[in-house]
Amino acid sequence: MRRLLVRLGQWLKLANYWVIAQFAIGVLSLLRRVPPDKALDFADRAARWVGPKVGRHRVALDNLRQAFPEKSEAEIDEIASDMWANMARLAAEYIFLDTLFDFEPFSDKIGRVEVVGVERFIELANQDKPRITITGHTGNFEMLAIAGTVYGLGASFLFRPPNNPFLAKYIFKARSNGMSGLLASRRGVAFTLARILEDNGAIGVLVDQKFQYGIRTTFFGRECETSPLVPKLARQYDADVYPARCIRLPGNRFRLELEPKVELPRDASGEIDAKATAQLLNDIVERWVREHPGQWMWFHKRWKLTPAKAR
Repeated sequence: MRRLLVRLGQWLKLANYWVIAQFAIGVLSLLRRVPPDKALDFADRAARWVGPKVGRHRVALDNLRQAFPEKSEAEIDEIASDMWANMARLAAEYIFLDTLFDFEPFSDKIGRVEVVGVERFIELANQDKPRITITGHTGNFEMLAIAGTVYGLGASFLFRPPNNPFLAKYIFKARSNGMSGLLASRRGVAFTLARILEDNGAIGVLVDQKFQYGIRTTFFGRECETSPLVPKLARQYDADVYPARCIRLPGNRFRLELEPKVELPRDASGEIDAKATAQLLNDIVERWVREHPGQWMWFHKRWKLTPAKAR
C-alpha cells in the first residue's frame, strides 16, 4: 500500500509538471506569433502585475531589505518589480533568441546586441590552455553562450535544468539554437568539465547559486554557501578565469561584457586558494548586482544555509 501511495504521489507530481509546462509552452507559443518587441513588453507588464502576488515575492523583498538597508520601501518595491520583469523577459526571449542576437563580429553594424571586450573574446578563442568564463544570473546571461559560439570559442557551458522535466526539455531545445556544448548540471558533470580543461578547452559556469555544503563565504555581507567547482578546477588545471556578464539595456537591447582575466588569490605554497577564490567570485557578482539590482534573481534563497550533517 505504501509503495502504491508513493507511486501515486510521483505520478501526481509528474502530472502537475506536465500541466504547468503545457500552460507555459502555450503562452510562449502565443507570444511567438507577436513581434518580439511587443511580446517582450507584454511579458514585462504581466510579470510586474503577477510577481508581487506569488510567495517568492516575500523572499525577494526580505533579501533586498537586507542587501540594501539604506534604501526606502519604495526603492525596494521598484527593484523587485524590475526583477520580475527581467525574469519574464528572460523566459520570453528563449523563443526569440535566433532573432534577438544580431551581433556580427568585425562589423560596424549597430543592432540589439553590443559587445565590450571583443579583443578578449578573440584572445580566449585563440588560446591553447585551460580557461574558465564565469558569470551570474544577470540580464539575459544566455546571450554570453551565443557570443562565445559566434567567436569560435568552442566552450562547454554548464547550466542547471529546471526541476520540471517537460520545461527542461523545451528550454534545452531553445538554448541549443545558436549555442554549442551545453552540459546539464548533474552528478558526474565535474569529471566532464575536468576532461575539457585537461585538453586545454574552455568552459562557462554560473557561480551565483546556493550550493549545499559548499564553501562558506559572504554575499552582500551575509554568510552563504558557494560552489567549490570553479576554484578547484582553476587550481587543478591552472586555468585562466574571465568574468563575463550581460546587461539589459532600454529598448530590448543588450550589452555583453567580457572583463580582463582575474588574478586569483594564492596560498603560501603558491597554490590557488579555493576559499579566497570563491569569495572573489562572489565579490565580482555582487559588484554587478549592485550596479543593476533589478536584473538579478532576488527570489532565490541564496543565503539559506544547509544544516550541519549529523555525526
